[in-house]
Amino acid sequence: MSHLTQPVLLVLGAGDRAYRDFLLQEFAARHHLVLLDHQPPAWTRPYVTDAVTVDLHDPQAVHRAVTEIALRQPITGVTTYLEHHVELTAQLAEELGLPGADPDAVAACRDKARTRQLLAEHSVPSARSVLVSSAEEAVAAADAIGYPVVIKPRGLGGSAGVHRADYREHVTAHYDNAAAATLIGLEASAVPGVLVEEYLHGPEISVECAVRGRGDVHIAAITRKRLGAEPAFLETGHLVSATDPLLDDPDLHHVVTSAIKAVGITTGILHVEVRLTRQGPRIIEINARLGGDLIPRLVHLATGVSLPQAQAALATGDTPDLNSSVAQNAAIEFRYPPVTGPVQSAHASAVSADWLERLVWTRQSGDIVTTGPRSTINDRLAHAVVSGPTPDACHARLDQVLQGLTVHIASPIRTTACVR
Repeated sequence: MSHLTQPVLLVLGAGDRAYRDFLLQEFAARHHLVLLDHQPPAWTRPYVTDAVTVDLHDPQAVHRAVTEIALRQPITGVTTYLEHHVELTAQLAEELGLPGADPDAVAACRDKARTRQLLAEHSVPSARSVLVSSAEEAVAAADAIGYPVVIKPRGLGGSAGVHRADYREHVTAHYDNAAAATLIGLEASAVPGVLVEEYLHGPEISVECAVRGRGDVHIAAITRKRLGAEPAFLETGHLVSATDPLLDDPDLHHVVTSAIKAVGITTGILHVEVRLTRQGPRIIEINARLGGDLIPRLVHLATGVSLPQAQAALATGDTPDLNSSVAQNAAIEFRYPPVTGPVQSAHASAVSADWLERLVWTRQSGDIVTTGPRSTINDRLAHAVVSGPTPDACHARLDQVLQGLTVHIASPIRTTACVR
């Protein structure tokens, strides 16, 4: 570790470069960063003042590392963009006397059963939900709620292990799937268990929020989600529009604000998932972090607002800049494999346009990928990000880019892999 004295913002976990580079770059634009990670990756070096190797699943080791850092230089804040470390981040901020969300409130967001309980206690529109510990209990809960139902892990994300069940015979298989699901190590810090929930009819969105005090919720953006075929709920793309009419929807603002108050979050950037039903907006999940899947990059392209910089500002006690400076649309789409097997080769036709922000391959030759309905976010082959004057223009541009992708996958192989 280098001998430095300037104030630093601690960042817990680097994550995957394809999805996290923008976030770390935005943190670094206004702060000196010290990264804590079990194996700090090389791609983070241009952004961090220092990097500390530590097992983030070992709280005692992390506390020792933070104590050593604090003896050498002032710490102005602690933050993360990874779901794995949101609870530890809140605990460290509280112990250091720094700005941050209440650890109990963050834990309530990580525990989907606790989230549902708090929403029900505060009469916030949500989904009926039952926590179960066996397939038999899952069937009984589904019968009581009424079909279709959603079976989901209690503490994961990224739609891992989440399925709709239309009949009793589906419930047992989906229960086993949810109970065994894993997701890029998130299960190590997840509360175990399975939920059986009411199926909510209607399109799904996420609401990107800045919380500046109890009840002070600013909706920075609305993300329109594109989902793959059910019974799974795999996300295939997102779109953010600076002029989305839901930005000024009083019912949505009331439901989202009430939900955030119910779980007790009073500061930070939140990613709140909502279904727009005929009965009005209903909460799916509350995530005490920035949205994944490059959603903050879409927000930045569409509105000019930097949610990562806003999160860093809140973590250090500063006032976030949430003023829009751009008014356009931005979208991302993910390409999933058409068959199961090892990737042999991949090629993209050249597209040169100022509206194409990126086209990134996320799987390499030799990687084994799984097609639907067992696909997960780990199986994504590539993604493209575009901007445009309208949502339709964005979708047309994504089609143009993704139609130029050619992927060769070896003969399908038998696999029982669900997620890694």
